[in-house]
Amino acid sequence: MKLKSIIAACMVVAGVAGVASTAHANQGVSKNEIVLGSIQDLSGPIAGFGKQVRLGMLLRVDEINEQGGINGRKLRLIVEDSAYAPQKAVLAAQKLVNQDKIFAMVGHIGTAQNMAAMPVQFEKNVINFYPVTAAREMYEPFHRLKYSFAATYYDQMLVAAPKLYKEKNAKKACTMYQDDEFGLEVVRGAEAGLKSIGVEIAEKTSYKRGATDFSSQVARMKAANCDFVVLGTIIRETIGAIAESRKTQFSPTFLGSSAAYTDLIHKLGGRAMDGFYATHTVANPYLDANSQQVAFWANKYKTKFNEDPTVFSVYGYTIIDHFILGASKAGQNLTTDSFIKAMDSMTFPTDIFGSAPSSFGPNKRLGSNASRLSMLKDARWVVQSEYVSPPAAAAAPAAKK
Repeated sequence: MKLKSIIAACMVVAGVAGVASTAHANQGVSKNEIVLGSIQDLSGPIAGFGKQVRLGMLLRVDEINEQGGINGRKLRLIVEDSAYAPQKAVLAAQKLVNQDKIFAMVGHIGTAQNMAAMPVQFEKNVINFYPVTAAREMYEPFHRLKYSFAATYYDQMLVAAPKLYKEKNAKKACTMYQDDEFGLEVVRGAEAGLKSIGVEIAEKTSYKRGATDFSSQVARMKAANCDFVVLGTIIRETIGAIAESRKTQFSPTFLGSSAAYTDLIHKLGGRAMDGFYATHTVANPYLDANSQQVAFWANKYKTKFNEDPTVFSVYGYTIIDHFILGASKAGQNLTTDSFIKAMDSMTFPTDIFGSAPSSFGPNKRLGSNASRLSMLKDARWVVQSEYVSPPAAAAAPAAKK
């Protein structure tokens, strides 16, 4: 069943799209507990990300529970596996919402997966809090139950693509992207950004989610003589495309989005990944970071889980941290409405990880649209720019359906 069919079927169950039902009793909050749900890829193509998000969330959950919880209530986090499949995400959402009675969905990973699951949540008045995807659909069209925290793929590429293209004195742009809403959003942003400097994308080539062979896509871009390639890719597709290019002596400047900003690129791809650029909204937390606070946090994470933290670990940790702040401000009488009222007055300053400040309001469901650029050098991400937001006049139009 295609994604549109899945979403349509869910909408039938949900009733009128875009309108949250407040008739249902507030669920997931008892005298001593707040129940949260999360859907991660724990067995599919981005399981590396899903595991890291989960561990980051668990670290913050354990911390707050050790401190007595939120206004006397402990957090309980239930994580389900989607294997990065929208159909499985729907089933997971149905379990979490209808059986486990979660108060909110936190950090659900994946664009298509969130789009398929949100109708299930909204029918029961369950908030979609800080999904781990930078797609515009996570806050557009406006819905009171949507809260998104990171600059969109569109805005990331809108700013980074023309800047890097000019810095590299590039002559011809190409793109290789995942054939779904995630990949298309990367391409749309790059197209708009490059168009602002009079550049058209000369060659576009795509692949299906889960693909492992990218030789034909690379051959097409090489034949087009492209010296600048925008990658709408995640982990193994990024590695596969760059590795195939190195093997065939194709050496353009590669630019990816925050979906490819991960330590797994150089850990799995080796030194061949050096020189790859990616946008991001928070820096990778290295164990030997210059910041003592980041280094302390990173080593605490490694002691607990016996592995190095990553930027996706930070996402998970921050998601729960911001939920804690919102729920704390909502007070003892925690309901969906009181949480929304609290969040709509929140401003989150730059944290220890160096993220951009963010804020929400009654009509604002994206925390921040600022991103910056890093490059892999000697198997380590090196920041190349400060945070930049797109000009208001160039802000992303409503997402296409």
